[in-house]
Amino acid sequence: MIRIIYSWKVAPEHMESFIKTWKRTTNKIHEEVKGAQGSFMLQGEADSSQIKTIAKWDSLEDWQQFWNESKPTQMQSMHDLGERISVEIFKEVDDFTR
Repeated sequence: MIRIIYSWKVAPEHMESFIKTWKRTTNKIHEEVKGAQGSFMLQGEADSSQIKTIAKWDSLEDWQQFWNESKPTQMQSMHDLGERISVEIFKEVDDFTR
């Protein structure tokens, strides 16, 4: 398993639309793309314009295939509402969340 951490900057006036769009986008990816295991979103406490979306994937290869083939169409509406600052890849070592 891997986790992909996307960092976003979202203006307050776009936040509600960004959250709704992210929900639709992440659910569609989870339902339709091989290896996608879903995602969760975090919002900064000190700076509410800071957003992290953290996706879980079966493998780096599954994510790379999605990223190289689908990124422009699947995630474009999120890019219209917020600025993606970074994408980081982490190997999941363990997970005790439920």
